[in-house]
Amino acid sequence: MSKASSSLHFVKRPPPPSGSADTNWVPNTDVYVTESDLVIKVELSGMRREDLELVIDGNRVKISGHRPDGCRAPKCKFLVMEINYGAFESVIELPEGFDLRRATASYQNGFLRIDVPLATDAPAKTSIPISDEE
Repeated sequence: MSKASSSLHFVKRPPPPSGSADTNWVPNTDVYVTESDLVIKVELSGMRREDLELVIDGNRVKISGHRPDGCRAPKCKFLVMEINYGAFESVIELPEGFDLRRATASYQNGFLRIDVPLATDAPAKTSIPISDEE
């Protein structure tokens, strides 16, 4: 476990130009290793599966999307604001020994889960489809 956690890298997208309506944030993420694979679990409540994008680039997985704030009243004044809205992007660089080309993803109850098996030879893949689990 220490090998995986010490070699993981998270990258946050730079802030948007001033005056831009979009915010940029990085969702809460757990990454852990089991006996057979590496698991990436991302907290994304309030999002629809079709608003998420997963892209593989070498040993990196990029998770991005946009979480809307459709229930806020116009001209409101916040007393506490802890929920992030708008555009987000998180890039996770995985340690050697795991095969992102064979990764599977599911989105259920506000959590995105990506399972990355141990490395073996497999055909290349550029994106990961997200399935609904019930």
